[in-house]
Amino acid sequence: MAEICPTCGLPTDICVCTEIGKEQQRIKIRRETRKFGKPTTIVEGINNKDQDLGRLAQKLKAYCACGGTAKNNQIILQGDQRDRVKAYLIQLGFSDQNIELQ
Repeated sequence: MAEICPTCGLPTDICVCTEIGKEQQRIKIRRETRKFGKPTTIVEGINNKDQDLGRLAQKLKAYCACGGTAKNNQIILQGDQRDRVKAYLIQLGFSDQNIELQ
């Protein structure tokens, strides 16, 4: 017998809860200048319950070939990585219309 998702009631192999959650999130990707004029990329708006921010930050750091961290419901990456982050989040299934570049 297949396991049943407690949220939607469908079997877990065809559960759509995570896809619906990804489509409803408003993600903001912005560039900030930190100490000594160094640019950083801040990713906000990803729900901590649906997505593991630490794991996502690790994947983004590997994809962008940069350093960074995940804390305070934000992902902070070194350098101006806005376009790369947006492209990677679209690959993961996040909606293009809900990702805002600043």
